[in-house]
Amino acid sequence: MAGTPKRPFHTASDAEIKRGEVSDVYFARTVQILTRRGDTKRVKAEVYLKSLPEDWQWGILAGVEEAASLLEGVPVDVWAMDEGTLFEPYRPVLRLEGTYVEWAQYETALLGLLCQASGIATKAARCKKAAGERQVISFGARRMHPTLAPMIERNAFVGGCDGVAVTKSAELIDADPMGTIPHSLVLMFGDTVEALKAFHDIVDPKVRRVALIDTLQDEKFEAIRVAEALGKDLYAVRLDTPSSRRGDFYRIIEEVRWELDLRGFGHIKILATGGVDEYEILALNPIVDGYGVGTAIANAPVLNFALDIMEIEGRPMAKRGKWSGAKDVYRRRGAPRDTVVVPAGTAPPARDGAGAWEPLLKPLVAGGRLVRDLPPPRTLREYVLDQLTRVPLETLRRQGLRKDF
Repeated sequence: MAGTPKRPFHTASDAEIKRGEVSDVYFARTVQILTRRGDTKRVKAEVYLKSLPEDWQWGILAGVEEAASLLEGVPVDVWAMDEGTLFEPYRPVLRLEGTYVEWAQYETALLGLLCQASGIATKAARCKKAAGERQVISFGARRMHPTLAPMIERNAFVGGCDGVAVTKSAELIDADPMGTIPHSLVLMFGDTVEALKAFHDIVDPKVRRVALIDTLQDEKFEAIRVAEALGKDLYAVRLDTPSSRRGDFYRIIEEVRWELDLRGFGHIKILATGGVDEYEILALNPIVDGYGVGTAIANAPVLNFALDIMEIEGRPMAKRGKWSGAKDVYRRRGAPRDTVVVPAGTAPPARDGAGAWEPLLKPLVAGGRLVRDLPPPRTLREYVLDQLTRVPLETLRRQGLRKDF
């Protein structure tokens, strides 16, 4: 008989992470060696990345709130960009200062918090930028370990998604979860219209009625049936057409739109789900009113931040390929891509007629004490969306793709 597992889910607890137990072993050995030698040197280190994944040109910083929780109580000083800040490679997003042996064991967890959260937020921001005013809902929690679902959807929301599907995730963003009807409900009734009617009769009226129309029959005829069944009470139809039946997804949706409009159902919106990402969003925008994005956001590429020592006991010192010395980062007010990096304590360059420079690295933790208010997710999302208004849509397009969609 198999033994009882030590723990039901293979994850680290909050307490274990906070104690620095989620750490690569070489940090523990480094601390062991330095402690034995009585080494108490103070260092400055920074977190930044040299390149973004795929063809991305910018990233959205996320995970700062968790990073602050990790380092609160640790004898270290931390400066960081605001969560939600749009940044580009070679811009330090976080700087630490303290006795190295007192914080080295937190490097692994710190990078993990920032790398994955920022990747998710960036992918969500790209999808929202592509969609414009159209709604984007995070549908990807089922693609990842359930322990991570709230983290994934919280950062998807921060990155610009209009809502999330998982009830526990919605608690983090102080919002109602959003969703439609699963294929399983249609299958249990054996008919799309009957399932929709049951939903309409039983579920709270404040929940929008959205019909899933690809479970059993042709999308066009199912769209007509559900529209005639609910009329003005039907908010939207959702197409989640599987790839094996999809063919030309654009043409299928275009046909559904035509048939609905022809019969006086122009008020019914069309939502697209199933393997959607920012590139497909750009292509489908002319005929789609909203998107559910799952795997593309939940499985977003991580941003490969690195943490490197830049200064030891006040003396510039860095490994090959890194610029020595502590640094400050400044941004021109209202211009998210006009950014400069200068040696710490150095004023940014003067430019006639340009807006004022603002520092991006701000105190976060001082001597282990949190010294900055951390905005709620909704405020962070608004900050991201404001920056996205000044980012060209062209930055989303794959190199070599046609630019007329």
